[in-house]
Amino acid sequence: MGPAAMVTPAAHAAALWAGLNLILLLVLSVRVVRLRRGSGVALGDGGHPPLAHAIRAFGNATEYVPAAIGALAVLALVAAPPALVHLIGLALFAGRLAHAVGLSRSGGATLPRAAGILATWLAYLVAAVALIFYAVP
Repeated sequence: MGPAAMVTPAAHAAALWAGLNLILLLVLSVRVVRLRRGSGVALGDGGHPPLAHAIRAFGNATEYVPAAIGALAVLALVAAPPALVHLIGLALFAGRLAHAVGLSRSGGATLPRAAGILATWLAYLVAAVALIFYAVP
């Protein structure tokens, strides 16, 4: 049996959502770099609110995405149903995208920002419960 035969549908699902979240992180990072270059600020936000919002949108995503990708990978390893991995991955990606859009537009409370954090927390909660469930033989 070759390596391709050992890859499960859950692993493919985890790979999809990990890849999409990495692209989101890259887009957010490029946005910070562009705003830095445009404002001539090499470190910090230089008092420029759009740059501060972009930095926090990227920073917030980097605070949440890695642990969730790890959870998706472990769920794939324990042969969780692919639909569950997709559900968690979709909630995470949609949440991070909505949060980034909301935070990029305003430093205050916005509907996309609130919806984004709720979706992210839901993804975390479902992933945590599923990981604990699959940890018990």
